Amino acid sequence: MPQRRTARVPENPGVMADWSPVSAAKDWHDWHRPYDDPESPLSHRLRLVQEHVDEWLDERPEPVLTVVSACAGQGRDLLGVLARRPDASRVRATLIEYDPRNTKLARAEADRLGVAVAARCADAGLPESYAGAVPADLVLFAGVFGNIGEADVRRTVAALPRLCAPGATVIWTRTRRVPDLTPSIRAWFAEAGFAEQAFHAPDGVLFSVGVHRLTAAPQPLGPSGRLFQFT
Repeated sequence: MPQRRTARVPENPGVMADWSPVSAAKDWHDWHRPYDDPESPLSHRLRLVQEHVDEWLDERPEPVLTVVSACAGQGRDLLGVLARRPDASRVRATLIEYDPRNTKLARAEADRLGVAVAARCADAGLPESYAGAVPADLVLFAGVFGNIGEADVRRTVAALPRLCAPGATVIWTRTRRVPDLTPSIRAWFAEAGFAEQAFHAPDGVLFSVGVHRLTAAPQPLGPSGRLFQFT
């Protein structure tokens, strides 16, 4: 049951965000430092996302599964799960991240783990950045919706079936700072043909984590045209 880029400071916590010239005032590499504190809200959010990645892998018996992660940062959402799973070889993943330093670190960690995870230095706001990586069985949008405008959030949610394989799962995050957009986001997922599997809004922190499964038919990736721009 569901319950469970002028630069600005990103949502806090939880921006697995990309870096671009328009958000250059924020150092997206140093932004990852709160992960060093296991009690930080960012670490708390990461654990929730990873729990759902674990659950998704447990529920999907296929020998090969595809994953794409938008604004993937250093890839901790996925790589941290694969590091502890004996079935990590089932996963074929693409991490899309604009900051080349984060991309380099993610690539090095994937190589260390020996997993089939490619780190692609690209703008996750552009559909063409996903070419060859989708349709995916799992789509990760952690730290995106809190850093883009409301119209971009709605457009991106509506476009997510273009990234999805049949029955795909999307895991997303968003701050609940006023004005809280999460009720609208959940409604937009329903409009786009997704069924909510879980929604977490823990006490004492501002982040939320949502999990939705595509029940409508997937759509082709289609022509180019920006989905979102960090604001």
